[in-house]
Amino acid sequence: MRKKLPDYIAGYLNRFAEDNWTLEWQPIEGTKLVIVIPALCEFENIKKLLHSLEKTDSKYHANVLVMFVVNNTVDAEVEIRTENLSTLNFLKNEIHAEKNTIAPSLNIGLVDASSPGFELPAKEGGVGYARKIGMDISLKLFSYSESGSNVIACLDADCTVETNYITKIFESSVHENFNAGYVEFEHPLIGNEEEQRAIICYEIFLRYYLLGLMYSNSPFAFHTIGSTMICSSDSYVRVQGMNKRKAAEDFYFMEKLGKLTNVKKIEGTKIFPSGRPSWRVPFGTGQRVSRFLQKIQNEYNLYSPQSFDILKKWHQLFYYGNTAAALEILNGASEIHTALNTFLVNNSFEKHWENILRHTSTKDQLLKQKKFWFDGFKTLKLIHYLRDNSFPPVNMFDALDKMFERVGLNNNINRAADKIPPIKIQKEYLNLLREIA
Repeated sequence: MRKKLPDYIAGYLNRFAEDNWTLEWQPIEGTKLVIVIPALCEFENIKKLLHSLEKTDSKYHANVLVMFVVNNTVDAEVEIRTENLSTLNFLKNEIHAEKNTIAPSLNIGLVDASSPGFELPAKEGGVGYARKIGMDISLKLFSYSESGSNVIACLDADCTVETNYITKIFESSVHENFNAGYVEFEHPLIGNEEEQRAIICYEIFLRYYLLGLMYSNSPFAFHTIGSTMICSSDSYVRVQGMNKRKAAEDFYFMEKLGKLTNVKKIEGTKIFPSGRPSWRVPFGTGQRVSRFLQKIQNEYNLYSPQSFDILKKWHQLFYYGNTAAALEILNGASEIHTALNTFLVNNSFEKHWENILRHTSTKDQLLKQKKFWFDGFKTLKLIHYLRDNSFPPVNMFDALDKMFERVGLNNNINRAADKIPPIKIQKEYLNLLREIA
């Protein structure tokens, strides 16, 4: 019997969900957590991931569905289709076997977005579209009459997880009044030294940017990595679901969540994303690793800490209780730095701010509208504008030393005078960043 969905869930599905795809699974009652995993040419990696998930504490396995969305576009090459077909056959056997061979304690689901007639459209098809299909379907599986949050977690097929991954998600989200969050992560440092340098460099870049946001008191100070994202079904519907972007789908989805609710870090467990080079998306981990290995540009640069000084002062001026007229705020921005004033003018601040003031009557509404205007994307645009016009990139390890000073962190790393220190020292910097960002 088809479940009676709450009106707001049914309304979202009728308005925003795709209806060309269905879930193949052995239906279970009491699903509270769905882990959505896009899969494109991931036959061997899926086996490793299932092994990893099977090793997790089984306390809540009966309430979890691990959903794979095997996908490719209509114009995909034969090699991609062939590997995806192997994946489909493998997962179907796991689902319908009397007992799963790799993950017998897990409930597995499959969405076929790969076979003829079910492929993703060439123009839009990609990881965002695949995530959206799985996350939309998840909404149909929960029992909305039961207590606790219904939670959708995202993972990637080339990840592995710690043994307490599912338990920590349950205890931090399903069992609490939860809206949105992300799981901690670490890229495994494997491969030869050059490959390790590539992933160290990229992960430092990610964590340094977050540290800068934390230092500046940004409301968007959280990671935006697809394989770490978690949200409740209610929050998913409130932000009108996942987007269909081929890349940066995670950034824009988490930004939408951050505008409407606090984004919580799920502490005490980790996922381990792959650091492999990749052709799948135009940027992100795989692309950055490939770029490093190809030596296209100097990767040992970071945004100047001075840019985050400007951002910190701007947040103080803009976010915290300010209802001044636009010109007064622009004058304050000029006193912080002329480049900040120019950025605001170029982004039509005066028009938007006066419109915000006209249409808000409470402090809560005003703060919400401030977050909608100066959001995570505009924050990144400001940092890029400052980089390009006032504070050029600086050596990675100089930037880290200066930022550690700014946040009051006692840095005992013995770097000497090396602009690019040995890999052992680079790992020390990364490990220190992992503790705080």
